[in-house]
Amino acid sequence: MCTGSFAKCLGITLLPLAVICVISNIMLFFPGGKVLDDSGDITEEVFYLGGILGSGVVNFGSILFALAGAAGAAYSVIVSCVAINHGPKCFTTDEQINATYPFAEGNYLSNRTLWDYCKGPGDVITWHLTLFCILLVTGLVQIGLCAFQVINGLIGTICGSCCSCCGD
Repeated sequence: MCTGSFAKCLGITLLPLAVICVISNIMLFFPGGKVLDDSGDITEEVFYLGGILGSGVVNFGSILFALAGAAGAAYSVIVSCVAINHGPKCFTTDEQINATYPFAEGNYLSNRTLWDYCKGPGDVITWHLTLFCILLVTGLVQIGLCAFQVINGLIGTICGSCCSCCGD
């Protein structure tokens, strides 16, 4: 396969992943699918825009800039890992005055009974975990694809886009 054809295949694969990440990050602004009155009650890592900037916008350009795409995806993976460990911001009382981080130590991941501390909005813990896990997995896939794109670009630079010296 020519390096140009491989780059085209990678680009076609990276685009839907970038769209998934942008949509996931936007959905995180609505914890549990609810519109909150105070944006301060949303998990802080959502505002870092790992899915929009890291795995989204940067990866649209990664077809041409594979290293920047890998760095953006790595950023999204790191933010997702931190957010999963940190847990969602949620209301711990029925009054829903101020959202807090009741799971700062990541203890909620191994002890599901702690989830009862969150009174809302909606099913914010499942929402938080699902969407940040999507960002984590797609970011890891993007890192792999971008790494292949870098290698492909190096082979293309050394051998040309299609030549017999590289087994094409």
